[in-house]
Amino acid sequence: MNVQIGPYTFDRVRYDHDADVLYLAKGDPARAVDFDETPDGHAVSYDANGDLVGLTLIDVRRLLDETQGEELRLELPAKASHAELELAVA
Repeated sequence: MNVQIGPYTFDRVRYDHDADVLYLAKGDPARAVDFDETPDGHAVSYDANGDLVGLTLIDVRRLLDETQGEELRLELPAKASHAELELAVA
């Protein structure tokens, strides 16, 4: 099963019923070397290149119940390249 969220397709999907946590990964989740948290408390993981490789959604059943079929919006942390910002302020 694949899950599509925005431009990301997650091919590894696991749901923990007891904890109500949905684990999503693009490829091998062991590639993750950097981690962040969304404003809503979900976990995001990135590979060594800074590409998103995983998303852990907390209280998924509650979120689905609250949205009742409406679009669920997720706000991911934004990352900026140090090198690009250096060029911008040069």
